[in-house]
Amino acid sequence: MTDDPFRCRCVLCHDYGDRDEADRLGLTIIENVRQHGWHVVMVPEDEIGPGFAYTIGLSHTHGAPELAMFGLDVHAMHRMLNRLGAKSAAGTVLTEGQRHPDVADGHQVALRQVDLRWYRTFFGQAIGFYRRPPFPVLQVAWPDVDDRFHWEEQAEEGHRESQPQLWLPPSEHPVGTWTAEL
Repeated sequence: MTDDPFRCRCVLCHDYGDRDEADRLGLTIIENVRQHGWHVVMVPEDEIGPGFAYTIGLSHTHGAPELAMFGLDVHAMHRMLNRLGAKSAAGTVLTEGQRHPDVADGHQVALRQVDLRWYRTFFGQAIGFYRRPPFPVLQVAWPDVDDRFHWEEQAEEGHRESQPQLWLPPSEHPVGTWTAEL
């Protein structure tokens, strides 16, 4: 967005003296943001919990919120985050409460503002890129087969637990898979 290190705190615009120490992932993120405007970090499902994915660079390049998805195949989330990222790059303003029907193959997704207290738990690479919060993040929530979101009472119990509710403060989030690392 800018080369002024006083306005932009990211490692792309300002070398903090440790760029030579950046690991391969850090250098890949920088290069992807430079070339494409953003990078998608994919964290696959493991013994600790379900997979998730999030963008780095949308805020830097387009002044837009970063995006995060949870609980699906990381490659599917990567595609959906890229679709929303492309909409943002084309000028669509992404905000809390919006629904987008053209992202999840016949289903809409909903955008929810992530509470800052979740950043260290889920967005470590973004913190490394931007050097510190705040940078805005929207959770991209996906519906069940009946187009119900996981916060809705009518959603099946399995779907309600498939994604975190990161707009809630961690202390108010239901205990489960998503709070195990807190």
